[in-house]
Amino acid sequence: MAKMRSRGTGLPTLAEVAAKAGVSPITASRALRAVPSVDPDLVERVRKAAKLLGYVPNPAARTLASARSRSVMVLIPALTNQLFIEMFEMIEQVLSARGFEALMGHYHYDQAEEERLIRNYLAYQPCGILVTGFGQSEVSARLLADCGLPRIHMMELAETADVASVGFSQEAAGAAVARHLIERGRRHFAFFGAQLDRRLLQRRDGFQRALVEAGFPPALEIMTPEPSSIALGAAQFSALRQTDPGIDAIFFCNDDLAFGASFEALRQGVRVPETIAFVGFNDLPGADQILPRLTSVRTPRAEIGRCAALRLLALIEGEKPADTRLDLGFELIVRDSS
Repeated sequence: MAKMRSRGTGLPTLAEVAAKAGVSPITASRALRAVPSVDPDLVERVRKAAKLLGYVPNPAARTLASARSRSVMVLIPALTNQLFIEMFEMIEQVLSARGFEALMGHYHYDQAEEERLIRNYLAYQPCGILVTGFGQSEVSARLLADCGLPRIHMMELAETADVASVGFSQEAAGAAVARHLIERGRRHFAFFGAQLDRRLLQRRDGFQRALVEAGFPPALEIMTPEPSSIALGAAQFSALRQTDPGIDAIFFCNDDLAFGASFEALRQGVRVPETIAFVGFNDLPGADQILPRLTSVRTPRAEIGRCAALRLLALIEGEKPADTRLDLGFELIVRDSS
């Protein structure tokens, strides 16, 4: 006769894992949650027992027993962009090492979808929230504020000290690009934008403001709500060459647009940077490999994910940071294209 299980699912229980490992259920639970105070040898023994028995943790039971969840809501706008993948991977690595799991919500830059995800995930009673930027709808912002959970915004810096944030100044990054191009002797500027999210508009504003302050007219803006892509960058550059061939410098909102423009310039025989200078954003993989090698703004997305996750865990444990705004800065990587 099969052994009776206390779970309704018929799966092995934590008590069986503990018995197999020769420890108490409390020790087994702490070992499986990677509590730092548990001896590493005990952790290994418990994990082997769990694997041998086919034990699957019951998050609902664990939440009821501890009166708190071990899940963190993480809201990401896009997984087609390498920068968000790198940021999320670091978040997941930090959380996993501390026995937490990430409830990742991918909302495709859609405010209504972000609101739906927030409503759904709050029902799982997460212990904290990591959210990208401050571009939420009014309803989403209210849900995040009213739930009372520890929360950190990533990739941007909050304007006030009552909201925790980890990121850098998008406007300052845009201004740095403008100053670099001016120093290189450029005089006729364009800004290529796609997706048109809040952070893109901030760096565009910084770019334009720095140009005007230096005595130049605002840059020509070629903007579309379409997702950023290599193909789009090629099409935007081709259109620009037909309508405004006198432009001698372009700031791209994302490196993939710059990649596409670089390929199209090569096809058309337009020399970069002799005829026109290119500067991208994010310094994505490949920026230092294309011809000419792309000047780009390097953003600390992995470090943002790491620091945001660590700060959130500290908030969950009741700690209060000395500064709620952590500015990790950015770096302009100058290469051959400018």
